[in-house]
Amino acid sequence: MTVTGAMEKAHRGEETTPLLQVRDLTVAFAQKRTVPWRAAGTVTAVQGLSLELDAGRTLGLVGESGSGKSTTARALLHLIRPAAGTITAAGFDVASFGRRVPIGYRRAVQAVFQDPLGSLDPTHVIGDIVAEPLSIHFDMRGADRDRRVTALLDQVGLAAHHTRRYPYELSGGQRQRVAIAKALAVEPRLIILDEPVSALDVSVQSQIINLLEDVQEGTGVAYLFVAHDLAVVRHTSDDIAVMYRSRIVETGPADRICERPAHPYTEALLAAVPDPDPARQRVQRERRHRLRAAAADRAAGGPRQTAPAGTPGCPFVARCPHRMPVCTRSFPDWTPVAGGGRVACHLYAEVDRAEPGTGVTPEPEEQR
Repeated sequence: MTVTGAMEKAHRGEETTPLLQVRDLTVAFAQKRTVPWRAAGTVTAVQGLSLELDAGRTLGLVGESGSGKSTTARALLHLIRPAAGTITAAGFDVASFGRRVPIGYRRAVQAVFQDPLGSLDPTHVIGDIVAEPLSIHFDMRGADRDRRVTALLDQVGLAAHHTRRYPYELSGGQRQRVAIAKALAVEPRLIILDEPVSALDVSVQSQIINLLEDVQEGTGVAYLFVAHDLAVVRHTSDDIAVMYRSRIVETGPADRICERPAHPYTEALLAAVPDPDPARQRVQRERRHRLRAAAADRAAGGPRQTAPAGTPGCPFVARCPHRMPVCTRSFPDWTPVAGGGRVACHLYAEVDRAEPGTGVTPEPEEQR
């Protein structure tokens, strides 16, 4: 939530506390011990992550595979325990939970995963799958529960006869609709969508995305939309957080990030998105050319500058066409970006020396 947005809400007398607030979240996993006499190391999957999400809005968390997106989602669901940081969601202090999670939190925060066939019980029919949370959270029985199940299936575009089918009898899109209906059964305030359409055909993807938008408009539920496809995230999200190798590197309104990216990694993501518009194709070809030229320069000689996940430097330094020596020494401070949002990049550390998305390379520090 931006400062301006908070001031506007305060002026209208509305609540300014975000529905989801994450501060300095760090998640680390222990590695297997290679030899008995050497201590096992750790891998930092998420480092210093901070996010905010208001009620009724959608935040897209985007990045390539291995960036830590799904690990972040699992930490928010308390499926894994973070090493550091705070998580406040729907009024609950998630980081303080023990082994047992309050049932109120499970009702307030639901999840829809990438593979609906793996997340739905294959031994139960659809009616029983959707009815289970109604029995647990609302103690619904008999005809009332059956009517509610039928209404939920109708809400996600499935007919009543689907209640008698098993998950394997449905298509991928139908199974994902069942997963959404099950999440909506407990009337959550936040749904974490972990790659909800990446396993579906393109035509089915658009149907599920439109369904999610209709559900949000009708219920006011908030979404954390985790995905690797920036085009899908732009269509579904109000704001976007770009993640690379355990760190958030840029945040801001979806339109600003996709039209005028500030971080070189965001620019690389946009360059990989197919677009039928010839004008946009030319822009993307120029972006890809700059990235290929930078990669060729690195391959021609010179030391490879890297900053593995968990180290102080910028994680994108090995692939960045604008890299500077300072990029290997420290992770950049956050800098506001014109049009909304922030970027963590040494190109903008002192002043906005290049308009985001123009491809203008600022003068390196050593030459200023």
